[in-house]
Amino acid sequence: MVASEMAALLFLFTSLLLRGSFVHSQGLQIGFYDSYCPDAEDIVRSTVEQYYDKDATIAPGLLRLHFHDCFVQGCDGSVLISGASSERSAPQNFGLRGFEVIDDAKSQLEAVCPGVVSCADILALAARDAVDLTGGPSWSVPLGRRDGRISLASGAKALPSPADPVSVQRQKFADQGLSDHDLVTLVGAHTIGQTDCQFFSYRLFNFTATGNADPTISPAFLAQLRALCPPNGDPGRRVALDRDSPGAFDVAFFKNVRDGNAVLESDQRLWSDAATQGAVQKYAGNVRGLLGLRFAYEFPKAMVRMSSVAVKTGGQGEIRRRCSRIN
Repeated sequence: MVASEMAALLFLFTSLLLRGSFVHSQGLQIGFYDSYCPDAEDIVRSTVEQYYDKDATIAPGLLRLHFHDCFVQGCDGSVLISGASSERSAPQNFGLRGFEVIDDAKSQLEAVCPGVVSCADILALAARDAVDLTGGPSWSVPLGRRDGRISLASGAKALPSPADPVSVQRQKFADQGLSDHDLVTLVGAHTIGQTDCQFFSYRLFNFTATGNADPTISPAFLAQLRALCPPNGDPGRRVALDRDSPGAFDVAFFKNVRDGNAVLESDQRLWSDAATQGAVQKYAGNVRGLLGLRFAYEFPKAMVRMSSVAVKTGGQGEIRRRCSRIN
């Protein structure tokens, strides 16, 4: 396929996504706030832009925040609630970022449309805008979520872990109604992500108590990771999950997984499992510049499916006045 044909396809895919051509579910709809708070999406976008301009690493933070919200009791903003035993306090949610962005957008929206826009919808919009700002695809976000009133740290056990084998990852996604293909596609968000040394350093020196490194790590990348995270180094040191283009939403991450250059064990295992290897190869080998056409098309669809998990609509839940606490 020549470059002009690929560019035309990308334009077509993006245009379809922007028009919301895919089917919505769970009672959500595109343009939900058009009549009640027509500036809602613009306010969220401008807020995300302001924070992104100051610190581009807020983008993966917002994306992760939305992901962690949806995997526990559905996409209802429950991860935003503060409290000693809330989701936000769970060990699995260590290092979550972006709360101040959502709070800021909510405060602005309450000033112009009090009691109308849910925190859950703000989070879904902010995640979309974060992807777009880092060079990824944009899409129309089906809206109409309402905020949950329950937030328990114990629910965070549903979240995938960096050490999960693929079988466990697949089951956790299946529990949310998401497929193996959705798993690989959504993990592609790690193209702009970061993690701490403490979450993967066990792979570098004494993997499975053998005294050796994880054999799936390429030798050259192992040397790089050991230099970044030495045995007595700072366990909280941040390391990019995509070594090649950490600030750009592209398919370099999948190439890294294919070539033994994934930071997290859970990511690297996607290449060695028959259920997920094909999808990794599909994204890694389909490139226009650094943004693969197929990934640019599939990621928005997977995000819409994930952001529709167990949503509350209609008379369920509430519209919180402040995202950090129930009314």
